[in-house]
Amino acid sequence: MTSETANNPSENTFVPVKHRGLITLSIMLGTIMQVLDTTIANVALPHMQGSLAASQDQIAWVLTSYIVASAIMTLPAGWLATRYGGKRVFIMSIAVFTVASILCGLATSVEQIVAFRIIQGMSGAALIPISQATLLDINPREKHGSAMAIWGAGIMIGPIIGPTLGGYLTEMYDWRYVFFINVPLGILTIAGISLFLPESKVNPKRFDWPGFLTLAIIIGCLQLFLDRGEQLAWFDSYETYIYLGIAAAAAWVYAVHTLRADTPILPPAMFLDRNLVTSLIFMFFVGLILLATVALLPPYMQTLMGYPVLDVGTIMAPRGVGTMLAMMIVGRLVGRFDPRGIIFFGLSLTLISLYQMTKFSTFVPASTIMWTGFIQGFGLGFIFVPLSTIAYSTLDAKYRAEASSVFNLTRNMGSSAGISLVMAVLSRSVQTNSSILSENITATSIGLSWKQIPHSMEPLASGGLAMLNGEISRQAATIAYINDFQLMMWIILAAAPFLLLLKPPAKVIAPQ
Repeated sequence: MTSETANNPSENTFVPVKHRGLITLSIMLGTIMQVLDTTIANVALPHMQGSLAASQDQIAWVLTSYIVASAIMTLPAGWLATRYGGKRVFIMSIAVFTVASILCGLATSVEQIVAFRIIQGMSGAALIPISQATLLDINPREKHGSAMAIWGAGIMIGPIIGPTLGGYLTEMYDWRYVFFINVPLGILTIAGISLFLPESKVNPKRFDWPGFLTLAIIIGCLQLFLDRGEQLAWFDSYETYIYLGIAAAAAWVYAVHTLRADTPILPPAMFLDRNLVTSLIFMFFVGLILLATVALLPPYMQTLMGYPVLDVGTIMAPRGVGTMLAMMIVGRLVGRFDPRGIIFFGLSLTLISLYQMTKFSTFVPASTIMWTGFIQGFGLGFIFVPLSTIAYSTLDAKYRAEASSVFNLTRNMGSSAGISLVMAVLSRSVQTNSSILSENITATSIGLSWKQIPHSMEPLASGGLAMLNGEISRQAATIAYINDFQLMMWIILAAAPFLLLLKPPAKVIAPQ
């Protein structure tokens, strides 16, 4: 080990452990459970709505409640791990998460399932930051790239395969199995962590309740603004202004409190690290497009192209395959090459895939969707791992738990904002494009001549006007989806300059 490495503060927490592979497997099982539940229930919502006799607005809270609760409780994860030990917190989180999953599957009303989803989100929030910090602690610094590749694979794959697995369980069995599937995973995780993960040191420092409560208010209001904004027509509703006003007031209180507190929940000193702050900004941009494609493609294929749920899952599978393949490769590259170059390579592939998606139509072949998805998943795999590694490369190890909480919170907020953004653009674009296309179609338009369109679509034919209006709606929706793909392409381009602000980590020579 070089003297430069020895003096690096990020090296201080490494503790050699036995059964590192089994610890990693157990930790990743729990992590995948948490991220999987972010999207696995999406395709089951219509079935839940009918079974529980809920309205569209009510059933949407099955997703919103989980996201908001998870985002808020991510913040104290670092303090909980420091105060009670990562092993104890991880086991308790998995246990409560598994019980809450059973209760969600047994729910008989929308009120019950929303309450149990809140418990699910709160209990599972600590799993991701603790798993990341634990993998960094049980691996020497020269193996951090490989450790983050494994961790990143779980984080990336979970949301991608969620809709596919959820659709399969719902179609083959029942929507309740979307939650029951967590039971065997939870039992295996608890057994593995209990047997193989050693106890960690604890530090009984005080908890910053005022800081946590104000941050919880900020996050909760912003999440509600993003999740409810489209339903409320955004700034046409007073409710959205209330969310933003409360968030702004809480942000002011938090800033004043943090500057005066002895032990703030998020130490301001850690934000002096340039790599961490730049990585947080970059991760927010990546989060904007991370789940947006997953949210857009299923309705695109089902509504416009008529694919059944199981076929949609099959067509989207190459995206996950690309991510997994990238994770297998990038773990070996992080320690040998400049992470910034690897991230740039991933950005380029993601940009190429989004550019190709802007050429989609209502008749795009399934093979085209599959290979563009593969390239995008492959590119994202080359972004996430080196970014997760470089974020902590110059950070003092004592801030690692808190930094991991913020890093994952930023990813979640970016993903939530991205989904809300593309859905808002989609909705507005459909209305605008439909109006423009309708205005340009008249009885004397060239496009309406008998030689240009089927006889069944002629306005004077029986049912012709309805068929013509349906085709206009399809084309308007197709253009709207393309507008979203273009928007995500520009977001990737906007993120690229932040690479110049990242400092490469110091070279590490593995001990002989």
